Order: sequence, then structure tokens, then C-alpha cells
Amino acid sequence: MRSCLLVPVFCLGLWILPACNTRHEVQMAPVEVKPIHITIDVNVRVQKDLEDFFGDIDKAEQQLNRK
Repeated sequence: MRSCLLVPVFCLGLWILPACNTRHEVQMAPVEVKPIHITIDVNVRVQKDLEDFFGDIDKAEQQLNRK
């Protein structure tokens, strides 16, 4: 009985075995790195704050000159 099952199980194993074999190919393309240019304009805020600060002084000076 065992010998009768041994041959079909062996053949089934040989039939399933190629399904376990996988092949993968990975290609690495050259990586191109480009510089990133970032410009942040901080002067606008500083200029506005300075205008507000000195604007108050200029207004006070103008009022003193009127009197």
C-alpha cells in the first residue's frame, strides 16, 4: 500500500516543485541628484516692522515740528 502511494506522491512533488522557483530581476537606474534652490525673503517683514517702528517716531517728530 505504501509503495502504491509513494510513486504518485513523488510525481506530485516533482510537479509542484517548479512553482517554488521564482526569478526576479532588479535594474538599478542611475540616480540623478539635482540641487534645490530655495529663496526665502525675510526682508519684507523686517522692512515692514522697521517702517512701523520708525514711522511712529517720524509722526511724533512731525507733530513736534508743527508746534
